[in-house]
Amino acid sequence: MTADAPVVDDSTSLRRRLGLAMGIAGVVLAALLVAALWALVSFADRQQAVTGVYFDAVTQADSAYISFVDAETAVRGYALTGDPTTLEPFNRLLETPSDGTTGADVEQALVAELGADHRALELRAEAAEAALTWYEEFAEPTIALVQAQGAGSVAPEEIERGRVLFDDLRGPLQEYIDTVRDLREEAVQELAAWTAVVRGVLLAFAAGAVAVGVLLWVFLRRWVTEPLRVLATDARIVADGDVEHPVAVTGPGEVGEVGRDVEQMRLRLVDLIGEARRSRVALEESHAQLVEQAEDLRRSNRDLEQFAYVASHDLQEPLRKIASFTQLLAKRYEGQLDERADQYIAFAVDGAKRMQRLINDLLGFSRVGRIGGELSDVDLDAVLDQVRSDLDRVVEETGGEVVSDGLPAVRGELPLLVQLVANLVGNALKFRHPDRAPRVRLEARRTGDQWELACHDNGIGIDPQYAERVFVIFQRLHAKEVYEGTGIGLALCKKIVEYHGGQIWIDPEPADGGTTIRWTLPAAGTDVATSSAVAVAAGRGTDHPVGSATDEEPHAVRGPVPSDPEGIPHD
Repeated sequence: MTADAPVVDDSTSLRRRLGLAMGIAGVVLAALLVAALWALVSFADRQQAVTGVYFDAVTQADSAYISFVDAETAVRGYALTGDPTTLEPFNRLLETPSDGTTGADVEQALVAELGADHRALELRAEAAEAALTWYEEFAEPTIALVQAQGAGSVAPEEIERGRVLFDDLRGPLQEYIDTVRDLREEAVQELAAWTAVVRGVLLAFAAGAVAVGVLLWVFLRRWVTEPLRVLATDARIVADGDVEHPVAVTGPGEVGEVGRDVEQMRLRLVDLIGEARRSRVALEESHAQLVEQAEDLRRSNRDLEQFAYVASHDLQEPLRKIASFTQLLAKRYEGQLDERADQYIAFAVDGAKRMQRLINDLLGFSRVGRIGGELSDVDLDAVLDQVRSDLDRVVEETGGEVVSDGLPAVRGELPLLVQLVANLVGNALKFRHPDRAPRVRLEARRTGDQWELACHDNGIGIDPQYAERVFVIFQRLHAKEVYEGTGIGLALCKKIVEYHGGQIWIDPEPADGGTTIRWTLPAAGTDVATSSAVAVAAGRGTDHPVGSATDEEPHAVRGPVPSDPEGIPHD
């Protein structure tokens, strides 16, 4: 710094120091920038005049001169030969230039550059007027006369008159071209001068920028970078894990404030680390509790499955005795007691039979996934043939039919898949429409590594409002006098499908009425989703344990739901 430079008090804040330095640098650079902009604007103006205004004017004038000469020759040639092809140069003269530049554009640019009263514009106007005179008094009448009367119809004196008119055009046009070329040369010289000015200003601007940059670097190093280096060293030590290391507060003004803020952040970080440690201990305790609760839930589901199996199994013997003795009472004492006693005995026999069916179904439900069989590739066509054979009597009595479009081979347990198809086809036959014979159709389509199968019937259908809860176990929405069954059928189907890693659902509204149940099974040669099978076997395959209201017998919700006088659905 020179002796005349302002002395900055060491107690001045960093903001004021930098503000003063940047202000001086800004004034110097602004003055250089204004000079550079002024030189650049002048340079751009002369460059535009040379490469734009004068270039377009010279180019258009040269092109016009050549075009007029060609056109004049073409008109005279046409007058002698009468050949229309000789008029092509004349016709091109009348067309709009291919580059889109019109005479009006060039004239407007010249007026803006030179002023409306410049000699070049006067010459341009004279040339334009002479061109119009030549066209109207010679070219156009000559062409019209030849077109009307043929070659040789134009008198020699008319040809000579046309040459004179064209000379009147050639003179001012040539002078206009020479004038524009001289103006362009002057503009080129001015452009060279301004180029030198721009070069000098830019060099001065660059030198000033370098000087300002050096001074700013010195100031910044002293006031900012060195204090920040010390601060960064302390911050790295803290970042490496030594959060107890204090951060030194150094530097003037705002840099010192940054140091104090970093130190406050370090202290806050120490507090947060302590809180995080305490939170981690609490989280580990919660995780341990969650694991313990999950294990309790799995154990509870297994116990519930075991209870369902044991309960249904242990009920078989006493129920068998009840059924046997009630049937013996009905056989031996029928007619010996009064009519009400016979009715009570019939109720007991019917209840015992229904209880046996219910226990057998419950026992079969609990066995799915518990007594694992051998997985193999199962031909569903063969399964359907077996089901047809088993249901042959029902099909014959109802006059129905069970057809398929050709079923694939899937991966699974043969007994469970037979039971699945038998339940679906049997329910389709049971819930048949009273006005038509039942028709059941099975079909399949491949979806990736699975087959999507469908069982469609023309029965009484399912009310759409029950489509989401039609798989509820033990729930019967029809009276047993209307449709017999235990209410476990579709719940069992769902458990079998999920045991094989698939899904089962009901189409909301089939296009041709009836009901369509769809399910997925793994294709032959693929691995069954054993995780799903194990989950189902452990009572974790569904959202609810066995015995809860999650599954329902197939077609249990068909048509209107009968209810007692109080509006409560029958069990």
